[in-house]
Amino acid sequence: MTDAAPFDYFVVLAEMRTGSNLVEANLNEFDGITCEGEVFNPAFISHQGKEELYGVTLAERDRNPMALLLAIRGQDDLTGFRFFHDHDARVLPSFMQDPRCAKIILTRNPLDSYVSLKIARATQQWKLGDVKTKRSAQVAFDPAEFEEHVTRIQDFQATVLRTLQTTGQTAFYLAYEEANDVEVLNGLAAWLGVGARIEAPSRKLKRQNPEPLEQKLTNPDAVRDGLARLDRFNLSRTPNFEPRRGPMVWGLRACAQSPIAYLPMPGAPDPGVLDWMAQVDAGAPVHSDFTAQSWRDWLRAHPRRNVFTVLHHPLNRAHEVYLRQVVHGQRGNVRAFLARVHGVELPDKDAMDSYDTALHRAGFLAFLRFVAANLNGQTAIAVLPAWASQTKVIEGVMGQAPLHHLLRVDRLARELPELGRDLGLDLPPFAPRLEPRRFTLAGIHDAEVEAAGRAAYGLDYEALGFEGWTA
Repeated sequence: MTDAAPFDYFVVLAEMRTGSNLVEANLNEFDGITCEGEVFNPAFISHQGKEELYGVTLAERDRNPMALLLAIRGQDDLTGFRFFHDHDARVLPSFMQDPRCAKIILTRNPLDSYVSLKIARATQQWKLGDVKTKRSAQVAFDPAEFEEHVTRIQDFQATVLRTLQTTGQTAFYLAYEEANDVEVLNGLAAWLGVGARIEAPSRKLKRQNPEPLEQKLTNPDAVRDGLARLDRFNLSRTPNFEPRRGPMVWGLRACAQSPIAYLPMPGAPDPGVLDWMAQVDAGAPVHSDFTAQSWRDWLRAHPRRNVFTVLHHPLNRAHEVYLRQVVHGQRGNVRAFLARVHGVELPDKDAMDSYDTALHRAGFLAFLRFVAANLNGQTAIAVLPAWASQTKVIEGVMGQAPLHHLLRVDRLARELPELGRDLGLDLPPFAPRLEPRRFTLAGIHDAEVEAAGRAAYGLDYEALGFEGWTA
């Protein structure tokens, strides 16, 4: 771009199912504007299956994402990309703090985007070019899942908003309903400093799910209860980037009556603690799905209480995450990373006959090396709670749920009943629950695996006092 132009490049800050594909198609209708898609998606460059853009390969981008950002900025056309909350966070500060990068903020009613996302996952149809190929599905509304969806969106928006405020920048705000509005699109082009105009929007894409909300859900009556869980004022402010909500506490569990609450460690198996908590109150169901308000209510109702979590050996926890979420789960982006970077090809979940001990060891080692790089900000994949260090998980929850006890999983039979001593309660004995595994950590553990575990979770080994793993 020329020095007279207000911007050198642009970003469309959006989320999945907010209409960003349509916005991209419409931007590409303008002479002088090129939108290259999700160029910092951890799984691909630009669009599904593409692994190179402007001479930068996927592997090169993963090593140095700034190289691709500079290549985009150097194009003759005003060139940009779409960026979501789970894209490569290493480039976010660079383009957000750069006043020569135009920020286009695309928003959609979070309830609509949530339902649309669930339908897309159910049908595996992410774009619609011809209504003849449309796939339909009804999905279930999950209140806790929806609350997590809203909070995830608002957390990212809060980060974007604060950066704009502290750097003295503004953005062009675009709602989902305006993505095909020619007057608005021409106004966007004018704001970007591009002289071209269009007379009609792109015809390449069609709206996928125009039906009323109740026709898209198997349980539409659950929506009312789900919305009641939320601070509806923050929900209504979402499209306008108003102040953010407090942190989530939905992972906490509490006994039905007794003043005992538990934070299950993300990624770790439940060793039987939830069953034990039900026994504390004669089999009554454990409270779950807390909101920030209902958790505060619980704290006020139980001024004398014990809140605890259970620490797991870092290698045990990592092994569980690897088995459940990578080998048998949905972490396709991690699978792709292990294959691309470490040369470990895991079989499909329905073709596990070829998965043997040697591949299990190679895959777990590759996963530990991925975690080490991921926690150090060296991958394009977002850090998830499931494999974040336990130390950071504890630090993150302490503001909302101060923990009284950090228990060890191998000492629960002794330590759990003792929680009642300070409360004047006689608590039942604890019997650990063990799940059989075809592939075990004991079957592959050696000095190399231990070293890889320490490289990934050195913080937990040091801060939480873990020694080398033993069977």
